[in-house]
Amino acid sequence: MESTFLSGQLLIAMPGIGDPRFERSLILVCAHDQEHAMGIAVNRPVEGLTIPDLLERLEIKTSGAMDPDPVLIGGPVEIERGFVLHTDDYHAEHSQDVEGGLTLTTTREVLEAMGAHDEHPRKAILALGYAGWGAGQLEREIRENVWLTVDADEALVFDDDYDTKWTRALGKLGIDPQFLSSEAGRA
Repeated sequence: MESTFLSGQLLIAMPGIGDPRFERSLILVCAHDQEHAMGIAVNRPVEGLTIPDLLERLEIKTSGAMDPDPVLIGGPVEIERGFVLHTDDYHAEHSQDVEGGLTLTTTREVLEAMGAHDEHPRKAILALGYAGWGAGQLEREIRENVWLTVDADEALVFDDDYDTKWTRALGKLGIDPQFLSSEAGRA
C-alpha cells in the first residue's frame, strides 16, 4: 500500500490562497501522518535579519566570517522558535529525518555547529516558526486546490534566490504561473 503522506514534498501555495501569510509560499513538509502535518516555508526571508546576526544575539560563537544568509519565516506557528532544515550529513541527538536527504533540528547544538566551520551541515536554512495542520486538514486543503505538491530537491530548498523559488517550483510541474487562476472548479 503506497503512503499518501507528504513528508519531504514541497507545497506550492495557489494564487488566491486567501491568507497573506501564505501568498506565494513554498513549504517543505517535514512531518505528516494521520494526526498532523508540519512544514517550513523555504522562500520567505525575514527583512534585515541574517543567521550571523541571530547567532550573535544568542551569544553563539562563530569561527570566522559567515555568509550573511537570511533567517526565514518558517510559518505563523511558534514564531519565536527556531528550526534548522539541513542536509543529512549532520545529526544531533534530537534531529528528525524528513525525506530525500533532509533533516530538521531544533536544538541549540545545531546553531553552534552552524557557527563552527568544521562541524556544520553542508547546507542549512534557519527559520523562525512553522506551518501546522491538524488531522485531515492538509489533505482537505489539497483537495480544495489550496496547494499543489511537487518533489523537493536540494537545489530548490537551499537556493538563495527566494524571489523565484515559487515560480521555479511550479515550473517543475510544467506550470506557468501566469496561467493559474485563483478560482477552483470541478469538471
